[in-house]
Formats: sequence, C-alpha cells, structure tokens
Amino acid sequence: MKNKTFPIFLAFLAMGFGDAVGPFVGLAKEQFALSNFEAQLIPFMGFIMFGLLSVPMGIFQDRKGKKNVLMIGLFIALIGLTLPLFGLSSYALFLLTILLLGAGAAILQVAGNPIMRDVSGPRKFARNLSFGQFIKAIGSLSGSLIPFAAAKWFGADWKVLFPIYVSALLITIIIIGFTKIQEEKLERQPASLRSCVSLLNNKLILAMVLGIFLYVGIEICISSGVPILLSSRYGIDLKTWGILGNAFFFLAILSGRFLGSIVLNWMKPSLFFKLTTLLSILGISLIFIDNQIITLIGIFITGLGFANIFPLIFSITVNSMPERSNEISGLMVTAIAGGAFIPPIMGFVADSYSVVIGFIVPLIGLLYLTYLAFAGNKKAVH
Repeated sequence: MKNKTFPIFLAFLAMGFGDAVGPFVGLAKEQFALSNFEAQLIPFMGFIMFGLLSVPMGIFQDRKGKKNVLMIGLFIALIGLTLPLFGLSSYALFLLTILLLGAGAAILQVAGNPIMRDVSGPRKFARNLSFGQFIKAIGSLSGSLIPFAAAKWFGADWKVLFPIYVSALLITIIIIGFTKIQEEKLERQPASLRSCVSLLNNKLILAMVLGIFLYVGIEICISSGVPILLSSRYGIDLKTWGILGNAFFFLAILSGRFLGSIVLNWMKPSLFFKLTTLLSILGISLIFIDNQIITLIGIFITGLGFANIFPLIFSITVNSMPERSNEISGLMVTAIAGGAFIPPIMGFVADSYSVVIGFIVPLIGLLYLTYLAFAGNKKAVH
C-alpha cells in the first residue's frame, strides 16, 4: 500500500498549487491596481470550474476510472501553468491561467480523494486522506513562500512560481503514469447525473456538501484576505511580509493536517470534527482584536483548526455510503465552488465597510460548520 499511496500523495501536492489563487489576490491587486472586489474575482475564476466540472467528471470516472481522470487533471493544470512562461502581460491572460489551473485542480480533487480509498489499508482512509491534505497544504504553502523568497532574498519576480510548478507537474505525470492502481469495482449501474443529484435527498449528504461549499469559501477568504489585512491595518509590505502572513496561515494548516493524521489513529472523526471547528472560531475571533501579535496568533489558530475540516467531512460522508464514492466525490468537489462565490462577498463587505469587517463573512460560515459538527447525523458520523 505504501508504494501505491506515494504517487497519490504527489497528486495531492499538485492539488495544492490551485490554492495559489489565495496569495495571487494580493499580488495581482497591487500589480493591476484592482479594487477589493475585482481582486476577489481571481478566486472566482479559479474555483468556478469546481462547480462546472466536478459532477460531470465524477460520472466520467465512474465509467473510465479514477487514474485516467487524475491524469486529465494534471495535464489541464500543466497547460494553464505553462501559459505564463510565454509572458503574463495582461490581467485577462492571468485570469485564463487561473481558470485552467482551477479546472485541473477540480479534476484532481474528483479523482484524488476517492482513489485514496483504493490505495489505503483497512480503516486507514481518514488518516491517509488527512495526510494527503497535509501534502496538499505543502503545495498551498508554496504559493506564499516561493514569491516571498523570490522577492526578499533573490530580487526575483513572483512569477518565478510558474516554471517551478510546471516542473513538479511533469514529474508527477511521469510517476503516476507508470504506477498501476487496482481500483475498486462495484457491481451496479454506472453513475449518472440523476444518481448524483438524487444523493442530495439524503439530509446528511446535503448538509455535508453545503459544509464543503462554506469551508472552501472561508479558507480562500482568509488566505486571500490576510495579506491585505496586514498591509492595510499594520502597514506591512504586501510583496514580502504581507504575503508571509498568508504563508503563516498555510503553515498552521500544514501542521494541523500532519497532527490530524496522527490523532485520527486513535480519535473518532466525529469528536475531532467538533474540536477543530471550535478551535477555528477561537482563532478567527482573535483576528478582530486590533493588535498585530494577537492577529497573527489568531491567524495561526484559525489555520490549525481549519486543517482537517475538509478531509473529515469528506471521509465521514464517503464512509456513510462507500458504494457511491464517485458520485459523492463529484458532489463534494462541486461544492469547492464556494471558493468562487464567497470571497467576492467578503470583498464587497470590505469595500463597503473595512477589511477587518470583511472577516465577518468567514466567521458566519464557521458557525454553520460548528453546528454541522455537533448536530450532524450521529449514526453516520462515526
């Protein structure tokens, strides 16, 4: 199993590249002189493809296999990240890059999460999924750390990120291409659009899908809003220490997911879900306090709490109906489109009131996730 999980972990690393849209918001805002609302349209372009592609790709992979879909996602992301290598002269071209990167990341999520179940040992799915999300967080963190290092120590442009990502994707494509994966075969009718949508009649699945929608939107709100907050409230340079504030958030997520993969060896997912949501609320509440140190502590605590919410929701839901994993994955990944719709709301609130007040938007979403953790279907959440 270990040899089989390694290539999938590489795919999770590539998924994390899609989260670079968060730090891109602040960088593009400065480079193209955008308003908060216009800047938050960047994650809209990146995450709208999750809403458009996820269910169709979930149906497609039910017929053609998860590995094939995984490879398609890697190639589409590769095309998107290759475009800037020929020059990134306009905001429109940048949005096209983000659109293709989002499409690739969406497809990778559809295939990557359920294929992890195929390569995991008995009762190891939740743990491996959390560790996979830990690996994904490394990819997410690179979107902040690489531009910071490029600007701070090498005097290079933040767009140095693109050739690095292209190289990593090429290596991943080669390794996965040569890996043979035994996918679980189920004796039933292939998935269809109707069979996917019908799952929403299940109250647990509907609630969990909405949870993913809000969670991803909240994460992008915070990852994109933190550099702008540090810049506007404390005068921190956006291209260096401001972007590092974003890295601070993802470093917390990275740490939390690694710890989560350990804790889930002995703690029930349902209990862990409750603890992580409460920790997230504590962290985001501290961000509202007008003190730089307390704000940074709040950012870290929020990331630590956020870390395992996605894999917990996903694994709890799939384990409740493992025979419908492809369809559930399609619905869950469609819900990642929350990353397209919620950040512009935060941007609108920030333009109307203040950047700090804009953080009320992710706080409201967190309250729902906490309700979901405590009031979810107790029989299914185990």
